[in-house]
Amino acid sequence: MKVGVLQETTPGDRRVALVPEMVGRLRGAGLEVLVQSGAGDGAWFADSAYAEAGASIVSRDELLAEAGAVVGISRPEERITGALRAGQALVGLLNPLADPAFAAAMAARGVTAISMDGLPRTLPRAQGMDALTSQANVAGYKAALVGAAAFGRFFPLLITAAGTARPAKVLVLGTGVAGLQAIGTARRLGAVVSAYDVRPQTKTEVESLGATFIELTSVGPAAGDGGYARALAEDERQAQQAELAGHIARHDVVITTAQVPGRRPPLLVTDEAVKAMAAGSVIVDMGAGPLGGNVAGSVPDTETVTENGVTVIGAGSLAATVPTAASAAFARNVSALLLHMVADGELVIDLTDEIQAGVVITHDGAVVQPATAALLAGDPNGGAAP
Repeated sequence: MKVGVLQETTPGDRRVALVPEMVGRLRGAGLEVLVQSGAGDGAWFADSAYAEAGASIVSRDELLAEAGAVVGISRPEERITGALRAGQALVGLLNPLADPAFAAAMAARGVTAISMDGLPRTLPRAQGMDALTSQANVAGYKAALVGAAAFGRFFPLLITAAGTARPAKVLVLGTGVAGLQAIGTARRLGAVVSAYDVRPQTKTEVESLGATFIELTSVGPAAGDGGYARALAEDERQAQQAELAGHIARHDVVITTAQVPGRRPPLLVTDEAVKAMAAGSVIVDMGAGPLGGNVAGSVPDTETVTENGVTVIGAGSLAATVPTAASAAFARNVSALLLHMVADGELVIDLTDEIQAGVVITHDGAVVQPATAALLAGDPNGGAAP
């Protein structure tokens, strides 16, 4: 089988789904690798490096015509997905729960859609394939740097002949992979860091990084499936926002990371909370995206300064701004997944396998992932408890 590596089409995304280092691993499993010319340029992987590793450099049209599996990071634009044919596979972070109609369209075309965001993340043998975790690690690191760059003072305590500068106070909301990486990076920059999560079991991890875990009295534990937090009920959400507002106002930089797969991210920082912050404060909203964000008034990929002087940065795609590291990590994930699904040089679909049951969204003309199929059938919870 031929695996084709697309150039990313999302504006501003300089990542590439496969790096030259991984070409040899795929070739060793009997796969041919095709790379769209220029696909790695944004992440500083030249066509010549792919060719030296054994890949063939082709045009996009040649790739779509020849590849049995087409690999990207994000969902390609419609002019590409519309050119896919029956029997081809499309692999990437396709996010079908946010747009189940896309899955229906792929099924209608006979395309096997394989979405890496459906991976069962708590399954130990799947960890090497976990692209959400690898990209969240990169994004959390960059979030702390973005916050530090926008903040008008130092992060660390500095004692100089010109006086003493107190350390910045940083609050991280959400302590999943991205949140923990943001905490660690902010701590390494010298900030005093606090963190909050509705999952109390993350307290130990937060404290191991030298940060303080904030415990709210208004909201009980809210752990969900797959390592995520569950969506809060309306009364819980309002109580959480009200109590968080007091903590938010006392911090210089706030980084929000909360996500609920396939749904609007929870609103953690209300308009009132933003207005209560001091001039010069910074908020980095990692939840910002087309469905909304964690911060009232945040706009995806946009920096906004409020009337009271708070900088709000909609930063939902930070991994794409660290393209070399993010590409290398994603390439290891997608290579591990492909090698898991390939036998004798061909892609073999086995929906009895736990990993494939999570990531294979469409196959043989049908939507086969239960959560996506439930959404298409009119269940807004995707088959899960509300």
